[in-house]
Amino acid sequence: MSAAQHMSVAMMTSGGLAPCLSSSVAYLIEFWASALKEGKISGLTIRMYIDGYKGVLTGDSTVIAPEIYDECSCLHELGGSPIGNSRVKLTNVKDCMARGFVKEGETPLEVAAQQLIKDGINVIHTIGGDDTNTQAAELSKYILEKHGGKVVVVGMPKTIDNDVYPIVQTFGADTAAEQGALFFKNVVSESSANPRMLIIHEVMGRDSGYLTAATARKYRDGMKSVKFTGPGFTTTAKSRDIHAVWIPEVSLDIAEEGARLKKIMDETGCVNVFLSEGAGVEEIVAEMEANGEEVPRDAFGHVSLAKINPGVYFSKRLAGLVGAEKTLVQKSGYFARAAASNTFDRQLIKDCAQEGVASAIAGVSGCMGQDEDKEGTPIRAIEFERIKGGKPFNPELPWFKELRAEIGM
Repeated sequence: MSAAQHMSVAMMTSGGLAPCLSSSVAYLIEFWASALKEGKISGLTIRMYIDGYKGVLTGDSTVIAPEIYDECSCLHELGGSPIGNSRVKLTNVKDCMARGFVKEGETPLEVAAQQLIKDGINVIHTIGGDDTNTQAAELSKYILEKHGGKVVVVGMPKTIDNDVYPIVQTFGADTAAEQGALFFKNVVSESSANPRMLIIHEVMGRDSGYLTAATARKYRDGMKSVKFTGPGFTTTAKSRDIHAVWIPEVSLDIAEEGARLKKIMDETGCVNVFLSEGAGVEEIVAEMEANGEEVPRDAFGHVSLAKINPGVYFSKRLAGLVGAEKTLVQKSGYFARAAASNTFDRQLIKDCAQEGVASAIAGVSGCMGQDEDKEGTPIRAIEFERIKGGKPFNPELPWFKELRAEIGM
């Protein structure tokens, strides 16, 4: 794009929350405003679509006044999205019609395209996971093929699962692990509330055990500085430790684990398990289908993990094996994903936003991130056709193998 061009920039956040949405918006505004001040563009309009693709389909948007660009840095202190999220799939016509986003005979892609054209959008920043960004790429392609227009799409990879190919680290994942560890630091005290207590800490992660593993690592690292008293007290480093980490990438023999964990229960009076919500989902779904039960799914066809409750499922099976008198299932997901970005994520977002604005001005579409397929993993606009979700966590990483060995797995 010409450096002399007036840029009409849109932003939207979509999908579930992650500790990066507010900082992504703040940094994008900062670097677009800087581009204007430095003469890289001749003019600037920044439009926010409200509630993700819902706002694009319904025309619900706001234009940010230039005089408050510099004030938007305050968004860094906020969790959640400053412009709202939704889960909408542009190719799911039935769902969009049912929710009133399009009318009979309309297609969501065409409605969205017409809205972007009407608003004169040159660039749209989609802040979301792989579904959000690949949909934006489809929309851009549709506008070019059907209307001869060009909308540059520069995505920002948001997901606490850290499961997007070929991106080294997605926004918000490190913060979510840090917050999940903080969550369990308090919850673990419940191990002292009842004899023979079983605590299941259910951590978000559909296909990847990254967040569960990283949360466990951060929790155990934090516990290294905690001091405990000598003999005579039941609360010990062992009772506050993690006794099992179950993730989708490592097969689970529940009977074998139950026997191992029963010994810990007999010794410490409690068992603490970190469970990735994606672990064992295939088994749960198969059981539901065999019983003739309907498996709840979202607009993208994903199994609704919150509704099938993996934590409850496994707690019922494990409680008897370890002889638990009381079981507590606690989910850290909503607590962790709603936090503001930590220092690590804020720097990653800043670097990607700066490069993303430069890429947009140059007319290059893609999803920003550290490209693990390129030497040196540079931050660049990664081609959308290479963006794909479902990347598994690598359980052979030295730190994870060490963690498992230390807790006796």
